[in-house]
Amino acid sequence: METFYRLIWLFFCYSFLGWLLETAIAAVRERKYVDRSLLFGPVCVVYGAAGVVISVALRDLVGNWLFLFLGSAVYATVAEWLAGHWLLKLTGARWWDYSDRKWNLDGHICFVSSVLWGILGAVAVRWLIPMLGWLGNAIPPTLAHILLWVLLAILALDCLATSLTLAGTLHRMPRVEELSTWLGAVSVRLGSWVLKKTEGRIQKAHPQADFQKRREKSTVFAAGCGFYKLFWLFLIGAFLGDVVETIFCRLTAGVWMSRSSVVWGPFSIVWGLAMALASLLLHRYRDRSDSFLFLAGTLLGGAYEYLCSVFTELVFGVVFWDYSHIPFNLAGRVNLLYCFFWGIAAVVWVRVCYPCLSGLIERISPKWGRPLTWLLTVFFVCNMLVSAAALGRLETRAQGLPPQNAVEEYLDEHYGDQRLNKIYPAAVRTK
Repeated sequence: METFYRLIWLFFCYSFLGWLLETAIAAVRERKYVDRSLLFGPVCVVYGAAGVVISVALRDLVGNWLFLFLGSAVYATVAEWLAGHWLLKLTGARWWDYSDRKWNLDGHICFVSSVLWGILGAVAVRWLIPMLGWLGNAIPPTLAHILLWVLLAILALDCLATSLTLAGTLHRMPRVEELSTWLGAVSVRLGSWVLKKTEGRIQKAHPQADFQKRREKSTVFAAGCGFYKLFWLFLIGAFLGDVVETIFCRLTAGVWMSRSSVVWGPFSIVWGLAMALASLLLHRYRDRSDSFLFLAGTLLGGAYEYLCSVFTELVFGVVFWDYSHIPFNLAGRVNLLYCFFWGIAAVVWVRVCYPCLSGLIERISPKWGRPLTWLLTVFFVCNMLVSAAALGRLETRAQGLPPQNAVEEYLDEHYGDQRLNKIYPAAVRTK
């Protein structure tokens, strides 16, 4: 929980500092105050999320300025690219535009901004994080925890109001005179006031934003590259990734070894997420050169694998792979050869696999495709939760702690050390 509170503290600090930076830049350019936040409060969530990822993922590279810079540039650029496309899709407006700059991509990211993100990220990890940590420690723990939960509640309400505004809910709300109850009338008035304030604030900063967009229902299941398409690509990638790694271990090490990430079924979550993210980030660039896809796959794949390694070690205290014995590795988490493999996989995926699998997925009948997708989504959520709980209990068992409740007794009975060692034979405890 202390790790959770530290991350939330960093998130709000980075979000507020990002809002200050964006607002200051806009004020200098336009010579007037312009609120650059999508939300009502003084926060830029993109800065907060990217800052937390950079702080967590790159904490071991404080003394390595080159990779600290490169890692910060890659993670922040991906966050900026995702935010730019998401806002454009929701509002029909560009909240920033680099189209007039050299080496830009879709006008959402460019080389110069990536360099600046790399510098800012390196400075933040090296000097800002200790300062923010000192500031957070100066607040009494109980007061700090209460403050963070209050801020999270306010942020959730802010996100809800903004989401409803962007979805055009204001224009579909019932009229007050149509409601028969006093409570319903008050609720509509209050909701209408909040939505009008939110819409007015966003349109003041971005007059071209459109809040009355209507989504047309497609007769094709998983059309485009939305949730349904990405989920099935995740499912296929998770299964194939487990199979490929199992065969690879057999050919190279001479043993059959489980490479599953979860306790139920042969699924590699790392590979599944990789395929879904590769589709989301690269499918629109299928007409670009192979060298572009290879370079993008090498950088993104290496950054993704590094982040996964840090995440599993931080959350579970377990290292699932170690490349320390392979030349040109970085902290044993990634290595140059496997980064090249990610680059090759990106080219093959975009050129061959994605078009084929996308066509097959779109042939699924929407009548049973949608409910099956949600059923499998629940299965995977439960699968990952049980797997996380089993790994957490593995850690406490290693410390000699007896089960404290019925859940831990169940985990000890069904997911003991022997079974988990079969599922995760390459896992090494670090705590």
